[in-house]
Amino acid sequence: MNSFFKLSLIVIVLFGFSACEESGVTKTSKELLETPIDIEHLDRNETAKIEQQIKPKKKKRLNPKKEKFKEIMVPIVTEVYTQLEKKYQRLKLDVQNNRNKEEIALLKKEYKAKSDHLLLQAIKPHPISIVLAQSAIESAWLGSRFAKDANNIFGVWSFNKDEPRIAATGARGDKIIYLKKYSSYKEAVEDYYKSIGKSWAYKKLRHLRTVTDNPDILLPYLKSYSEKGDKYIEVLRKLIKYNEFNKYNIKKSK
Repeated sequence: MNSFFKLSLIVIVLFGFSACEESGVTKTSKELLETPIDIEHLDRNETAKIEQQIKPKKKKRLNPKKEKFKEIMVPIVTEVYTQLEKKYQRLKLDVQNNRNKEEIALLKKEYKAKSDHLLLQAIKPHPISIVLAQSAIESAWLGSRFAKDANNIFGVWSFNKDEPRIAATGARGDKIIYLKKYSSYKEAVEDYYKSIGKSWAYKKLRHLRTVTDNPDILLPYLKSYSEKGDKYIEVLRKLIKYNEFNKYNIKKSK
């Protein structure tokens, strides 16, 4: 069946019967097929609509590597996030009721927080979607050597020779670069959240995540995480959207 006949048949089926009904005439299928159609003068928009109706909608192809990443990482990040959120809520009540001062004092020292308020900002986690996006980029969807050999899924460097670590294949000048070695992906996620909670570079992020859980608002304040800066943030934003990572977020209480 050539393309002219196909298009003629589509037009007939979609428009022919309505035209017959309006004129009060009922035609058989054979008569409709024999009705001449002036294809050249059909409205292009209408033709496009017809063709679109018969084209099957394209579905996103499942990427085995990405699906495996989600299968592994979503439960881990969700678990760590939930634990931190519960800890934040408990500490918030402790601060309000002036209790558990010894624990709070130790945590303030651990997180280098100068006040109870800053400690709460340091403990409160940001959305799961952001963590998934960063770990996907930094670990090449769990395919990098650092992810496989050291469970390092956030590209975290090591400056302490006494901690478990592995050397990178490349170097900066005459310096060898080392990356932390973790016992598990979960430990890596816990350390990632702690690093964000302690570093001066994410001070504004820590403040904002106690006000909003909107990834689009929070993302720009992770610019210091990569030398690529704004481009890194744009990649994260697109990755979250394309892979629908926002559906894994848990609504946080304020």
